[in-house]
Amino acid sequence: MQTAKDFHPEVLKLFDQYVHGGISRRGFLSSAGKYAAGAVTAEGLLLALSPNFAQAQQVKADDARIVASYVEYPSPNGYGTLRGYLVKPANAKGPLPTVLVVHENRGLNPHIEDVARRLALDNFIAFAPDALFPLGGYPGTEDKARELFPKLDQVKTREDFITAAGILKTIAGGNGKVGVVGFCYGGSIANFLASKIPDLAAAVPFYGGAPALDAVPNIKAEVLVHHASKDERLVAAWPKYEEALKAAGVKYQGFIYEGVEHGFNNDTTPRFDANAAQLAWSRTLELINRRLR
Repeated sequence: MQTAKDFHPEVLKLFDQYVHGGISRRGFLSSAGKYAAGAVTAEGLLLALSPNFAQAQQVKADDARIVASYVEYPSPNGYGTLRGYLVKPANAKGPLPTVLVVHENRGLNPHIEDVARRLALDNFIAFAPDALFPLGGYPGTEDKARELFPKLDQVKTREDFITAAGILKTIAGGNGKVGVVGFCYGGSIANFLASKIPDLAAAVPFYGGAPALDAVPNIKAEVLVHHASKDERLVAAWPKYEEALKAAGVKYQGFIYEGVEHGFNNDTTPRFDANAAQLAWSRTLELINRRLR
């Protein structure tokens, strides 16, 4: 797989805008074309930067060490019904801690399912809801998911995630302690949930937007923030969030990983950085093991 260093910095910025809905596919192709060279076209650049789920998969869906299934629950304050991917260790002994896994702004794609399976192998019960379920679920391609995501009613979607965290508190085999790990959009949801759920034990936002600053004093969870140094928008916003965390007496840690791009933990794309991802994930596991067990 190529790395971020294989792409012109402007192409990476354009791709980040495309991923977050700032420009259309056509806009990316039009603007990235000037950086294409030789046999590489703008379409080729987009394809190279897009996820390769099969190549990055770490835990197969039918791995004998886990039990995985798609489950549905009532969500009366949200869209009515939520659906997600529930993964448990196959030979669990005693009540286990639970982790809500929140996807990027593409819905429950194969990468996030793989992350949930990885957590199960670390002896957690992991639940990854699909925010796109009310619109038919993750549609199978990132482009189609990108088109669907803005159609969600975020008030209802956020209520679905609050409900999902509540489900984990009483889920069979769980120990009643809940943490949340989220990525990009999911990182912002992790921050939001920390400000809304008083008994949430831990929140780990990977490159996610801060919650409303006036809601920060509501946070009782321990928070672990991961940002990429080249993620200019979120890095610029971090000091105000950190100041609010300090003022509210929230226990937290915040890290900015030097020289890496937004999405550095996602090992399906060239923006992945193995060193930063390994360090961020080890810190994540340390926190959720300490707070949830």
